[in-house]
Amino acid sequence: MSNIDKETARSYLLEMSKIRHFEEACGRMYMQGKIKGFLHLYIGEEAIAVGAISQLTKQDYVITHYRDHGHALARGMDPNKIMAELYGKKGGSSRGKGGSMHLFDKKLNFMGGYAIVGGHLPIAIGLGLALKKQKKDGIVLCFFGDGAVNEGEFHESMNLAALWNLPVLFYLENNQYGMGTHVKKSSAAADILYKFADLYGMPATRIDGMDVLTVQDSAKEAINKIRTNGGPVLIEAMTYRFKGHSMADPASYREDSEVKQWEDKDPILLFKEYVKENNLLTDIDISNIENEVKVIIQNCLKFAENSPLPDMSVAMDKVYYSDN
Repeated sequence: MSNIDKETARSYLLEMSKIRHFEEACGRMYMQGKIKGFLHLYIGEEAIAVGAISQLTKQDYVITHYRDHGHALARGMDPNKIMAELYGKKGGSSRGKGGSMHLFDKKLNFMGGYAIVGGHLPIAIGLGLALKKQKKDGIVLCFFGDGAVNEGEFHESMNLAALWNLPVLFYLENNQYGMGTHVKKSSAAADILYKFADLYGMPATRIDGMDVLTVQDSAKEAINKIRTNGGPVLIEAMTYRFKGHSMADPASYREDSEVKQWEDKDPILLFKEYVKENNLLTDIDISNIENEVKVIIQNCLKFAENSPLPDMSVAMDKVYYSDN
């Protein structure tokens, strides 16, 4: 495991805490009816977004699935604009038209969340092909869940990425469940999902996705391989969502003992222990970070509340491309 300095330790804890508190606030606002539609929370998986995205450069791209808030925040999207988007407000990142599952920020090369399982994987291939054709020094970090591995798009995309030697990091967030079905009940190869990469001659590894430093190290190694050789790599990170599939899911299909087992591996609590044991941050430092995050969340909720609803006259604006 790599050593980190105090600045990096502070940054990682701040970003993971920001995601956690943001998601908890989203859950509260959903229950109050201020966020509508579908809402998929990233609570428990924060180490993956922070550890992996921290290794990217500005010219790299990120594309992801519908559990996208954590990735968007880790990439640097404005929490105010994200929350306003979830509220369906004019001040949102897509002026309230995208909502929870479709966050997007072109300036950050954050190419969006996508609601169709596996549907964004071919888009990642297109981005990788564009980078290669234009001879640009960038990679595509493509997040997806264990449920997407059973989709045809996964294998088609893996095949093309390997065939064309594209700069794509396939990042499998295995949180054990596709909606309410355990991965072992939906995949005949549940114990070796990352081994699918062998079929395409692609380097792959399985890691502990609850440890931000393990995520950091594996992402750094994979990205270096891609930048050096140009070809794709797959990482499977073992993780767990502490809440249901969405806010509409009571998650009654999971045993309490299983949830408790994974909550004991809470990536934020584990990292707090690590930074204190290694004299990187003190209790005061951690308290200051928590207070800073609380202000960020208060501000984004206030921004979303005060942002106006979009006028119905713009309902069709920028839905279809036009030269006019």
